[in-house]
Amino acid sequence: MSWLRRLLGGTSDREIRPQRLDYLNEALVLERQGDYEAALTSYRLALRDQPEDLRVLQNMAIAFSRTGRHDEAIRAYRKALAVDPALSGAHYGLGFLLLKRGDNAEAMQHLEAFLASPPDGPEAERWVRHAQATLDQLRNPTPDGASGVEG
Repeated sequence: MSWLRRLLGGTSDREIRPQRLDYLNEALVLERQGDYEAALTSYRLALRDQPEDLRVLQNMAIAFSRTGRHDEAIRAYRKALAVDPALSGAHYGLGFLLLKRGDNAEAMQHLEAFLASPPDGPEAERWVRHAQATLDQLRNPTPDGASGVEG
């Protein structure tokens, strides 16, 4: 680009432009390193840019779960489901968190929603079997009255 064009307000492809950080990928790397608190910070920054990003909301819920912050994980899953009510991964995660909290009736609803539209792929079959087995245990509790269900 000529100096005259720059002088007159033209732009150059070579100009340094500020770029937004990819907070989602940064958070995923931090999670793989086991730094969930830093990952949550990156997820929050990613949500600031895109408050309804389903990948961010679901991954954030998982990070909250792994740090024992189940109420915050439940809120993140619920927000994701408000954006996309058919989001199977959010139904699955929320279902098992609700079981830990003792809310079996709502947990069953979310596990049923997950099973109504499960993800595809060989790894998904494992999650489908787990959700189905959990639902079966909830519907047919053991003789002592306990469901025998673990999240």
